[in-house]
Amino acid sequence: MTSYKIPESVLVVIYTRGGEVLLMERADAPGWWQSVTGSREHLEEGLGETARREVAEETGMNTAGRLENWHQSRVYEIFPRWRARYAPGVTHNVEHQFGVVLAAPAPVVLNPREHLRYLWLPWQEAAERCFSWTNREAILSLPERSMNVVDSIVLKKI
Repeated sequence: MTSYKIPESVLVVIYTRGGEVLLMERADAPGWWQSVTGSREHLEEGLGETARREVAEETGMNTAGRLENWHQSRVYEIFPRWRARYAPGVTHNVEHQFGVVLAAPAPVVLNPREHLRYLWLPWQEAAERCFSWTNREAILSLPERSMNVVDSIVLKKI
C-alpha cells in the first residue's frame, strides 16, 4: 500500500521581537528559502502537534509555551515537482499558519535531509527571499501581529 501525504500542512514563522525571521534553504531545491513547513502525519494529529513536531524536526527548537496559532489558512496549488507525494488527482494543499516569537535569534540544528543552511534576516528581506507566496504573505503580516515588531519598524524609520 502506498502512503500519500495528507494535503494539509502547517507553516511556522519563527521570528524575534526585533523583527528578524528564520529562513532555511531547502535541500531538495537549493536556492529556495522558507520558514518551517510540514504536513500532518495522520488525521488524528492536531495542527498544533504538527507545528511543534515540525519545528523540533527542522530546527531542534522546543516551542513550549511560545507557539501561536494565527488562525489563518491558505489554499495553494502544489508545485508539480512535489505532486507525486500526494494521492492521484490531488493538486492543492491547505496550509495553516503559526508563529513562534523569540527574544533574539537562536542557534538552529538543521535536519540535513531537509535543509542546507539557515539565515536570520530582517522581516522585509526574509519575505523577499521566500519562494512561496503564502510564506511571503505570512512574514509580511508580522507588523500586524506583534507590537514589538511594529515598534522596531517605527524606530528604524526615525
